[in-house]
Amino acid sequence: MSGNKKYDLIVAGGGLSGVAAAVAAAREGVKVLLIEKNGYLGGMATAGLVNPFMPYCERSENGGYNWNKIVNEGLFKEILRRLDELEGLHKNRQTFNEEIMKLVLDRMILEHKIDILLHSFISSVEKQGARLKAVTVTSKSGTASYEGSYFVDATGDADLSTLAGCEYRIGRDSDHLCQPMTLCFRLANVDTSKYDRNFVNKKFNEMKQKGLIKNPREDVLTFAHVVDDVMHFNSTRVVGKSGVKAEDLTQAEIEAREQVYELYRFMKDNILGFENCQLLMSAPEIGVRESRRIVGEYTITQEDLLNTVKFEDSIARGTYPVDIHNPSGSGTVIQHIPAGDYYTIPYRALLPKGMDNLIVAGRPISSTHEAHSAYRVMPICTCIGEGAGTAASIAVKRNLAFRDVDYKEIQSLLDSHGALY
Repeated sequence: MSGNKKYDLIVAGGGLSGVAAAVAAAREGVKVLLIEKNGYLGGMATAGLVNPFMPYCERSENGGYNWNKIVNEGLFKEILRRLDELEGLHKNRQTFNEEIMKLVLDRMILEHKIDILLHSFISSVEKQGARLKAVTVTSKSGTASYEGSYFVDATGDADLSTLAGCEYRIGRDSDHLCQPMTLCFRLANVDTSKYDRNFVNKKFNEMKQKGLIKNPREDVLTFAHVVDDVMHFNSTRVVGKSGVKAEDLTQAEIEAREQVYELYRFMKDNILGFENCQLLMSAPEIGVRESRRIVGEYTITQEDLLNTVKFEDSIARGTYPVDIHNPSGSGTVIQHIPAGDYYTIPYRALLPKGMDNLIVAGRPISSTHEAHSAYRVMPICTCIGEGAGTAASIAVKRNLAFRDVDYKEIQSLLDSHGALY
């Protein structure tokens, strides 16, 4: 693939939202280029080892989840189906094998004849008025320019939107601090049958109070893995760092690795069933919960989600709660969505103000800090990506600015592919 080639649509970022956007557009006949910084697709699902999928169904009256009331379907459901076929999905239908995930996403991209560039960063853009014209990609090959009629920003951090000069917000209003970063990791050779979560957290906090543990998190959060004697940890917490500053990211990765080792020794030295455990791996990159959010045609609020507003121009649904990890220390605030209900994501929130041919997919859409904490999870972001790619397919065919795309036409296409909105 050489530079200076023109595409109907260029998608920046190959996480789940970017893949969904690319596939949703390509299945309607759009010529798509997908650009990804890693050597594989999946974003946080693969590079961040973020696992399992958070619940993608309605809550039940007893506080659990009703798995007969799925709200994230469409391409997300297709990903689950393909994972299952390749024996990469746990029987709980939330835990997955990220190596199989990479393969599933590769196949989806290739089947839809989407051009793909891995190991590639978008380093600059060419803009004319309210339209992006081209992106410059930096890779091992040097730099190359790719022209596009339309663009999707699925970078997770609104990188493309920022390069285009779009306005954005970052963090909470009071001090602009973002939710903390987490480096996920795994311990192997664990006797999981002996695991006592209550004892672990009691011991963890005892040692914190004695100054023997530096990790500011208030508890130890673990999940099952597809391998029986492996335990997955989502328990490191790096506060006060920005996910869009290289210096901060560097410091965060180093600090998080120290926390990984600290937790590994804590488990091995104090917890029944972990006597013979070994540190298996940490994620290739730290997980960034929150960074930039575009200023869009509509800003989603916490009240919109908690009141389960059904927007007329909805393109996705969600049920994950408001879940704010303290940006400056310990503590997590959770506010659940009412049982038997769901909130919706309005199309307008995907549209950066002042741009005609750029749309955003995934977590950087327009919202408040509090609302972002709910819809940021992978099942919802996949559905947002499908909505963005569907809108792009209509914009390409009709030669429309994104704001002029009829949301009813988006919804009609989503209906035809089994997506819920």
